[in-house]
Amino acid sequence: MTPYHVFNRQQWSALRANTPLLLSDADLTSLRGLNEPVSLADVAEVYLPVSRLLNLHVTAARNLGSVVESAFLGRPAAATPFVIGVAGSVAVGKSTFARVLQATLSRWPDHPRVELVTTDGFLHPTRFLEERGLMRRKGFPETYDLRRMLAFLASMKAGEPNLQVPVYSHETYNVVPGRFQIVDRPDVLIFEGLNVLQTVPGASIVASDFFDFSIYLDADPVDIERWYVDRFLLLQKTAFERPASYFHHYKDLPVEEARTVAKGIWQEINLPNLLLNVQPTRDRARLVIRMGQTHAVEEVRLRRT
Repeated sequence: MTPYHVFNRQQWSALRANTPLLLSDADLTSLRGLNEPVSLADVAEVYLPVSRLLNLHVTAARNLGSVVESAFLGRPAAATPFVIGVAGSVAVGKSTFARVLQATLSRWPDHPRVELVTTDGFLHPTRFLEERGLMRRKGFPETYDLRRMLAFLASMKAGEPNLQVPVYSHETYNVVPGRFQIVDRPDVLIFEGLNVLQTVPGASIVASDFFDFSIYLDADPVDIERWYVDRFLLLQKTAFERPASYFHHYKDLPVEEARTVAKGIWQEINLPNLLLNVQPTRDRARLVIRMGQTHAVEEVRLRRT
């Protein structure tokens, strides 16, 4: 027997029940990623059932926390953020998924303060990576400041206020010196990134130890490669045009040459990282969302409790 309940898209959509659709097309315009189409139908059929499930988990976690604090420890219950980990490959659509999930979860009246933090801010700065010859392994476990990441999650769960998260610029391909995202005791924290479900040999604690729920976005690596290449070609005509862009030198490449470069980056860096470090964490997730060739969700697997 599989450890998951398995749903096709129609079956999953039915689990929305009476959850209202409170997002508009205008809302989605600001949430969509490049080459990652999300429609109101996607929100209604995929995201709303996810948000309903998570709302039930948030409520249950709060009730349990209240029982432990007040009935067992005999002291007033202190709310701690409900933490959701979102994992998956480069170019699978994690960022768009996390932003839309943040928007749908924040519409629930009992947990309106939903923060989104990405692990990009915990990457070591470019200078650090260059000194150690790690620029061609960016995104692999050794390129992250895991100690700082774990310290943030521990402080978050401890209810500490005004935590600082380094800000990462995809334009400069580097952490921005002196810039921070301030995270101040949200109701829900979405923690999104390649490495959020990874384990570290010999480590006594890993990021997922702080999660209340985890989601993995899944797709065939062949499809993800195509999405990655298509996104690279779009960026070549947009973000890469800016002089400050780390990839500015690619802006004038002919299409086929740019496609070859993108495929090379995928085959050398992102695919090995996916197969060695990211995809093996899939079965650690509570919810696995599988996308088809068109980037549309086709199947959802929910771990049995």
